[in-house]
Amino acid sequence: MTTLTASPVAARENRVLADRLGGTIAREIALVAAGTIAMIVLARISIPLPFTPVPVPLGTLAALGVGGVLGGRRALGSVALYAAAAAAGAPVLAGWSSGVTSSFGYVLGYALAAVVAGYALSRTADGARRPLLVRLALMLLASAVVYIPGLIWLKVATGAAWNTAFVLGLAPFVIGDVLKSVVAALLPSRR
Repeated sequence: MTTLTASPVAARENRVLADRLGGTIAREIALVAAGTIAMIVLARISIPLPFTPVPVPLGTLAALGVGGVLGGRRALGSVALYAAAAAAGAPVLAGWSSGVTSSFGYVLGYALAAVVAGYALSRTADGARRPLLVRLALMLLASAVVYIPGLIWLKVATGAAWNTAFVLGLAPFVIGDVLKSVVAALLPSRR
């Protein structure tokens, strides 16, 4: 019996933590599914704010963590599966909600964040771990890129002016995203 392997894993030489598990197609699928499940579980933890349609979930932390641990390619698959489940009506978003809501742009932004986070926690070509300040800067960037599609989607979905979209969809979340970035920068990478 032969085992199919996913060649990109072998080529990357264990650059992220999940690469330690090997590269069979079944494992790749399982890792993507596990990343999606982690995102669903962490999205359950959220704080609704009365003045904005966007809750404060741990979804961004999930995207950063999944990206960092699984690597950008696998995490992109996890986020795509998560977004597809939400769009199809599965109650996977914060507050057990689903659908393409006014905050769905942030879910799309998780894909960008996961790719940047995957790079942040990947090993360099010589196998070294990136310095903490570099990892932190990259995680802050990863948290920030969530706002690009998030704010655009929020503005279009609500018809709000840009300044209102920033007040509703950015200002209340900056401090929390900085804290999530610090936590994600401390996640382990492959030794």
